[in-house]
Amino acid sequence: MLPIQPLQANAEAIDFFSSPIGWLKIQSVENALTSLSFTDKGTESESTHPIQQEVKEQLTRYFEGSLQVFTIPLLPAGTAFQQKVWDILKTIPFGSTTTYLQQSKQLGDIKAIRAMASANGKNPIAILLPCHRVIGTNGSLTGYAGELWRKNWLLEHEAKVVGKWNKLF
Repeated sequence: MLPIQPLQANAEAIDFFSSPIGWLKIQSVENALTSLSFTDKGTESESTHPIQQEVKEQLTRYFEGSLQVFTIPLLPAGTAFQQKVWDILKTIPFGSTTTYLQQSKQLGDIKAIRAMASANGKNPIAILLPCHRVIGTNGSLTGYAGELWRKNWLLEHEAKVVGKWNKLF
């Protein structure tokens, strides 16, 4: 499980990362990542911010296929319910998928499936909080704030890395 760190009074730092699926905007405070989101454009810099340097290094290794578990401290802003949902996301193994129904059962409330899907959609830390690994009960790629083609790309990438390509799709 990725550690959640207490918020520091320091200003938030912003940088960008060019990935195989587009630009990612990295926002962090001194000791934790607060947001990782897709954006239409960006300019990557040589950030001296230690969290941002580590995020870039780990994302590079993830996209190369040599990293399956992120160790970046996370500090996503959200409600108590959203935090519970995002904690469940952390338990989905690399190269695996779960469904919104399974996720709501794990939360302990099968009737919370729509609220859970909404919380997944508000996930502020793409890829590291792997909401892309949550699919519809029928196996469909439903909903992804980063667009469905990216969700598909991420799932295919992970399946290839773990050798499950034919088993997943």
